[in-house]
Amino acid sequence: MLSNFDAGGDAQRALELGAFAWLCEPFPPEELVLTVQRALEQRRLETENRRLLAAIGQRFQLGSIVSREPALQRILQTVESLSDTRATILIQGESGTGKSLLARTIHELSSRRSGPFIEVNCGALPSGLLESELFGHARGAFTGALRDRPGKFEAADGGTIFLDEIGVAPPDLQVKLLRVLQEKSFERLGETKTRTVDVRVLAATNSDLEAAVREGGFREDLYWRLNVVGLRLPPLRERAADVPLLAQHFLERFAREHGRLQRPLSPAALEQLLAHAWPGNVRELEHALERAVLLASGESIEAADLGPGLGGGAAALTRTGAPPGPEPASLLPLRLGLPLRKALEEPEREIIRRTLELNHGSRQDTARMLELNRATLFNKMRKYDLLSFPRSRD
Repeated sequence: MLSNFDAGGDAQRALELGAFAWLCEPFPPEELVLTVQRALEQRRLETENRRLLAAIGQRFQLGSIVSREPALQRILQTVESLSDTRATILIQGESGTGKSLLARTIHELSSRRSGPFIEVNCGALPSGLLESELFGHARGAFTGALRDRPGKFEAADGGTIFLDEIGVAPPDLQVKLLRVLQEKSFERLGETKTRTVDVRVLAATNSDLEAAVREGGFREDLYWRLNVVGLRLPPLRERAADVPLLAQHFLERFAREHGRLQRPLSPAALEQLLAHAWPGNVRELEHALERAVLLASGESIEAADLGPGLGGGAAALTRTGAPPGPEPASLLPLRLGLPLRKALEEPEREIIRRTLELNHGSRQDTARMLELNRATLFNKMRKYDLLSFPRSRD
């Protein structure tokens, strides 16, 4: 701002509104040139700073997803370009890789973010109840249906529905899912009235749907409707560079949530995290670091705070996914002279027990890791007398 008088309060107000400087005449030309040069330099630095911050944000984080790995970065760039579309997306990856988190991130980056985000775990419900859960039912449609009840598709109207573990959907339900994807319409169980919804569908699976299509267990037309865009989340063992970044993220989060002192990782603890193969993926890392935040008492997080199994023992795997050393023999104790079905019970029990141990007793995480529904896991735990296994939380 240039003026031929000392404006006092007006000059202060101009600076508060964004003026770089107020020059009062008379002033030498050199002062004006110097002021403009300084203003341009400040603008250049501000622009560069914003560019660097944007680059860092794009490189390390999208929504709540944190990563340094190029493979995951390419996925995040695809997500960023597709989030604000109506495209149906199929997310594939092992249990614990963050499929639910990615689905929520897609919703939050879209214009539907003010609408509902409804998540349905198709593997957590018996097939007979899953159709009612998704599409609702009329009163009297089946025993126990005492009133009309809307389903999850109606609850998600105007927003996003996320169908996790879509691979376990039974054949008759797959037909209805195909119709709702094509026509956005359906009927509640026990009704003839056709209802329509405005819903974006995201789906996820930890199984090989292409193989299921070839074997006839999953409809090919539904597969292609779901897989308009396919994303595969890499397991944590393929994202070694992300382990320190995720560890820091979880340490900060759990220290804040539990009101604990934020402690850094000791070199030994970090080395142990990097050496582990993470069969439970990001979820296993999350559980290990929550435990460490709660139990650590020193100035830093030590290797012992991370819990048993990390870096060795039953839960440890090599980067190829194979148990190290002589572990297979101890993991699969075979007794000869028995019928095959009976001989396989002991290793099955041991696998379930050790997976429960790995997931700190969480039946939900154990079922996902073993690719079982929770009812099947419960029945096997009852069969093998594992119901008393200590539970953390589900």
